[in-house]
Amino acid sequence: MTKPVVRIEHDSIGPIEVPADVLWGAQTQRSLKNFAITEDTIPTEIIHALALIKQAAAIVNEHFGLLENSKKDQIVKAAKSISNGSFDNQFPLRVWQTGSGTQTNMNINEVISNIIAKETGEQLGSQKPLHPNDDVNKSQSTNDVFPSAIHIAAAISLKNRLLPELKLFIQAIDNKSKVWGEIIKVGRTHLQDAVPLTLGQEASAWRDQVIHAYSRIQQSLTELYPLPLGGTAVGTGLNTPAGFDIEITKTLTTITGLPFFSANNKFAVMANHDGLVNAMAQLKMLAITLLKIVNDIRLLSCGPRTGLGELSLPANEPGSSIMPGKINPTQCESMSMVCTQVMGLETAVAMAGSGGHLQMNTYKPLIGFNLLHSINLLHDACKSCRIGMIEGMEANRSKINDYLQNSLMLVTALAPVIGYNKASEIAKYAHENNLSLRQASLKLNYISGDEFDRIIDPEKMTSPTP
Repeated sequence: MTKPVVRIEHDSIGPIEVPADVLWGAQTQRSLKNFAITEDTIPTEIIHALALIKQAAAIVNEHFGLLENSKKDQIVKAAKSISNGSFDNQFPLRVWQTGSGTQTNMNINEVISNIIAKETGEQLGSQKPLHPNDDVNKSQSTNDVFPSAIHIAAAISLKNRLLPELKLFIQAIDNKSKVWGEIIKVGRTHLQDAVPLTLGQEASAWRDQVIHAYSRIQQSLTELYPLPLGGTAVGTGLNTPAGFDIEITKTLTTITGLPFFSANNKFAVMANHDGLVNAMAQLKMLAITLLKIVNDIRLLSCGPRTGLGELSLPANEPGSSIMPGKINPTQCESMSMVCTQVMGLETAVAMAGSGGHLQMNTYKPLIGFNLLHSINLLHDACKSCRIGMIEGMEANRSKINDYLQNSLMLVTALAPVIGYNKASEIAKYAHENNLSLRQASLKLNYISGDEFDRIIDPEKMTSPTP
């Protein structure tokens, strides 16, 4: 006998056909039909965070006597399996749905209901023994659950994924800064020759830029830990027992190991998403930092014979389909695209954050999607750049030294001794007559050779004058 292809489910709108073997229900199916907009689905990180909330809510509802112990155990078991990734294929809804995320909240309510229905021998869609709304969604509203899920997902992803990779990235640059500490080179301002510094000093700027970005991201976590759970529809806590908000955040802290707590003003956290907007802004700042660094590296490595060529990058792959032997700074280019994308995503989040009305911001799926997508992009790009370029790039010492010896800006050290005007004249004379600074100084008779050799010491010029 042929198995049915669909089953009939019902919701407040009426009957609807649902594929017979899926675990979602009527409201999920309606959203699939009504919002078939690209293949951008709600991030699994948000789905897993929603499952953590359902697990915590069941425990707290049972604690307050609102849910039978057997139902609590069933919800907790199903929610754990979802948060562990066992049912990721049961969450097909697009980002571009209702701005509250209601259909995704119902998606997880329906899946939990049907997981248990299947385990207990009930028909899929029977809403037995667990009702998606009355049991799984008890003491909750999408309006407090969905933004909380974004907070939880973002905090976990930042704390456990991006920040650890940034530590490795910082260490890789710091290693280069130490190895290159004695390599003296020409500095450049306005892309023109300037006074010397060490290559290690140049790399230390990159390192500390990322350290500052790391600190800003870490600080942004403080605005993700307050959760509006217990606020239900508009922040008042309608249909929740007193103390539910405190207990559910305590339970989530126990489950996740992160210091979540009940927001002091749930109206504020539900009506706007400034904490999420701020976290996204710090990701943009990281992108700005990384783009500056890879653009510096791209310039310093350009060549190898007709550019600056001060850095040699790993030859990871052929760079041209027509020019044999060409190697390109591909990790720089990949990172540049990622950073540019993150900056664009941040602009959308900023606009979305400003787009709320009264007690509801209806851009939640976009905010969550862009934030988590940016975290993943930056994590992967940093790892790729670190392994594929930073750890393997080397200094071209001979070229660096050639540039240093030919630099006219070493004349800067003479200015305090003979004056700015005479020093300028030496540099100009040397350049126009293709002479060294020492030769020009002797020709103009502004300083003796011995005194020139004493003053013009590139190593001394890399630190304040004693």
